[in-house]
Amino acid sequence: MSGSNRRVIVLGALSAMAEATCRMLAEEGAQLALLGRDAERLDTVARDLKTRGAAGVHVFARDLLDTSDTPSALQAAADSMGGANAVLIFYGVLGDQNRAETDLEEARRIIAVNFTSAAAWSLASADLLERSGGDGAVLVGVSSVAGDRGRRSNYVYGAAKGGLSILLQGIAHRFAAKPGGARAVTVKAGFVDTPMTAHLKKGPLWATPQQIAQVVRRAMDRGGPILYAPWIWRWIMLAIRLIPDAVFKRVNI
Repeated sequence: MSGSNRRVIVLGALSAMAEATCRMLAEEGAQLALLGRDAERLDTVARDLKTRGAAGVHVFARDLLDTSDTPSALQAAADSMGGANAVLIFYGVLGDQNRAETDLEEARRIIAVNFTSAAAWSLASADLLERSGGDGAVLVGVSSVAGDRGRRSNYVYGAAKGGLSILLQGIAHRFAAKPGGARAVTVKAGFVDTPMTAHLKKGPLWATPQQIAQVVRRAMDRGGPILYAPWIWRWIMLAIRLIPDAVFKRVNI
C-alpha cells in the first residue's frame, strides 16, 4: 500500500522514533492521527508534518496510561481521517532498575507504561483494524530486545517489553487465521539514542531514531511478525539466548 493511501494512528507520537516515522509518512502524503500527552508539542509536530506533505494531521492530547476508553478513543482518531488502516505504538519508559528492585511503585510504573497500557491499546487497535482496516491494515508495535532474556541490568523493563512482544506475536497469529486481512508486526529495537536514553553512555551498537523509523516503515508493508532493529540484534540476541545459564550468570550485562 502506498503511503498516500495510509491513514495512520500513532500512539506515543512525541517519541523520537515516532516523529522520525511520521516524517517519512508525511513525505509520502499519508494522513496521520497523533496521540500523546503534550498538546502544545503535538500541535508543533502536526504543523511540521503538514509542511512535509501530510494529507492531513489530527491531534488528540491524552495520557495513554488512561485505558478506560481505548476503543472509543481509537475510533475517534480513525473517524478524523475517514477510517484507519494502520496503528503504530511507540511509547515506553526505561525506568530505574535499581530502584524498582526495592520500590514496588517504580516497578509498577515501568510495567504499567510498557505493558499494561500498551497491551490495552494493542488489543483495542487489533479489534479496530480487524473490523474496519481493510486490505493492507497493519498494527506495528515497537518493543525491545530487552524482552528476549531476563538480565540483571534491566529485567523489570525487559519483563514488561517481553510481555508486550508475546502479546503482539499472538495478535499476529490471530490475524494470520484470516489471510488477506490485517497484519501485526513487533519491532524489537536495540539501543536507540533518544531523550529517554540521553543519560546512558553510547557505543557502536547504538542506532538513531531514523534507523528505527526505516524498519517501522518497512514493517508497514511487509515482513514480520518479528523484526529486529537494526537487523544485527537478531543475531546478538540469538547468541545471548543460547548462552548456558552456568555461563550467563557470570556475565554482567
